[in-house]
Amino acid sequence: MSYGVKIFAGRASKSLAEQIATKFGASLGDVKVTEFSDGEFQPSFEETVRGQDVFIVQSTMPPTENLFEMLLMVDAAKRASARKIIAVIPYFGFARQDRKDKPRVAIGAKLIANMLMAAGVDRVMTMDLHADQIQGFFEVPVDHLFASTLFFNEMKALDNGNLIMAAPDAGGAKRANAYAKKLDTGLAICHKHRKKANEVAEMTVIGDVAGKDVILVDDMCDTAGTLTKAAELFIEKGANSVRAFCTHAVLSGPAYERINNSKLTELIVTDTIPLKEKSDKIRVITVADLFADVIDRLVKNESISTHFIIS
Repeated sequence: MSYGVKIFAGRASKSLAEQIATKFGASLGDVKVTEFSDGEFQPSFEETVRGQDVFIVQSTMPPTENLFEMLLMVDAAKRASARKIIAVIPYFGFARQDRKDKPRVAIGAKLIANMLMAAGVDRVMTMDLHADQIQGFFEVPVDHLFASTLFFNEMKALDNGNLIMAAPDAGGAKRANAYAKKLDTGLAICHKHRKKANEVAEMTVIGDVAGKDVILVDDMCDTAGTLTKAAELFIEKGANSVRAFCTHAVLSGPAYERINNSKLTELIVTDTIPLKEKSDKIRVITVADLFADVIDRLVKNESISTHFIIS
């Protein structure tokens, strides 16, 4: 017996969801969100989902309202007798809260996992989690995709025999090292010291970047403070150019101003989060084809391991 597939979108990811649905070969499902004067809102499916496999696409950025919209849509689909409910979360908010890094704080990512499961998700599909172990917070299957599937070919095209991979901090060293091995390049690491969140106090470079074309890789770019300071430091150390590849373009606060005034040649991001502004230094690569293919393989019960070039 074959089951129908319906793809719906939350308001934060409608454009991306439309592209995913088109690539998949379907039209985006009809969702209506009623807003009340006190700020409350109520999503409703304007077509039947009974017995269907329902994919709900919503990045949780900004996190709270979009996350809650996702939860309400999951609950609505469950109560409307959907066969399976798959939460497609290209950007998973609260992923930086994956552990207790100081006393008396929440583990936000685990709380979000609990909320999604309580709402009724049967599966989660996401991309480049800030911490891989978040997959283990769920008691349902998690398809954790990587932007490396898209970034690797871009980097290969830039490879002139003079590249060096770089991590903006020690936490990103594993990711940068995986690219370095695959591209057979050297590796440099920035060591940073923060006095408070979103503000870098000191930064030093580990590795020789003189005369090299540096490629910085990270999972997200938030205020762009680390990224732009790292680019400036690499140029000071004699690098020819600095490009950055970041999956999630959070780009909050002074990020756009910093990027436009930075030593970065180019910042390459995906469309997991829509850009708030245009910039000559920012280039966007779509993840629609990747998500559409994974959804297709999931429906057909086929392996998706060919997409894991670098993980």
